[in-house]
Amino acid sequence: MNILITISRFAGRTFAIWVIIFACLGFAFPDAFSQIGPYIPFLLGVIMFGMGLTLSGEDFKELFRKPFYVLIGVLAQYTLMPLIAFLLAYGLRLPSEIAVGVILVGCCPGGTASNVMTFLAKGNMALSVAVTTISTLLAPFLTPLFIFLFARSWLPVSPEALFLSIVQVVLIPIILGVIAQVFFKKQVNYAVQALPLVSVAGIVVIIAAVVSANKEQILQTGLLIFAVVVLHNGLGLLFGYLIAKWCKMDIPSQRAISIEVGMQNSGLGAALATAHFSPLAAVPSAIFSVWHNLSGSWLATYWSKRGNPENDKKKAST
Repeated sequence: MNILITISRFAGRTFAIWVIIFACLGFAFPDAFSQIGPYIPFLLGVIMFGMGLTLSGEDFKELFRKPFYVLIGVLAQYTLMPLIAFLLAYGLRLPSEIAVGVILVGCCPGGTASNVMTFLAKGNMALSVAVTTISTLLAPFLTPLFIFLFARSWLPVSPEALFLSIVQVVLIPIILGVIAQVFFKKQVNYAVQALPLVSVAGIVVIIAAVVSANKEQILQTGLLIFAVVVLHNGLGLLFGYLIAKWCKMDIPSQRAISIEVGMQNSGLGAALATAHFSPLAAVPSAIFSVWHNLSGSWLATYWSKRGNPENDKKKAST
């Protein structure tokens, strides 16, 4: 088990590298991954079950300690990213399936990778976990609503079908994970150390499956989708930071909100696109997953080197 835990921690630290490797493998050997597509919702459900195993009352304390900060993070997550996605899709006149795919990513809650990046950036970890948790629990209601509002101009959208899908692949697995934690706490506390490996494996296989199913379309539109994804992610990180700064949050909280807003649950975007739209609509989610792990890692490294200027000033004055 110790070896498995070591491998799991290594996988978590090198997540971005594995994302790139499996994206390339999916592109180079599409036949090896093309049969995985129908299992994407199941893989995402496993990842969400793992999230449920890690939830505890501590994760909700920040909601009561700093409710304003958590509220701002969740509101920014569900307003900025869908709006930016819509404006990019409309302004750049994206093809319908790609436009819907970009909007899908924007309407998803924050991903668990944002918690890792916030930790590396020396940000407010409690705030990051609280925003991820609340935005994920709200996803069955808010994600279909915003997809319907912003994507219906391009393709027909069924909020009811999206709601049921998110309940099945997000809400029910999380609830089952929490129940398992309550009844099998000792076993869960031991097994949870291997969860990073499970999450990394699930996400990279989803990405490989999406890339393998869309190799030809990626060759034709890959640069366009990549450019849109970079803009979407970059603007999310920037405006998330500016809103937190405007709300006069402390520096660790500014970093947490920036990363929470800019990093999405792209696995959910890929699952919804595959189930309700088309394989091509899942490509922005796959590319977003590759890119936001890279940009998040770079930003976290930059901020970690800067430290916390507020603490430095306090130390200098004492």
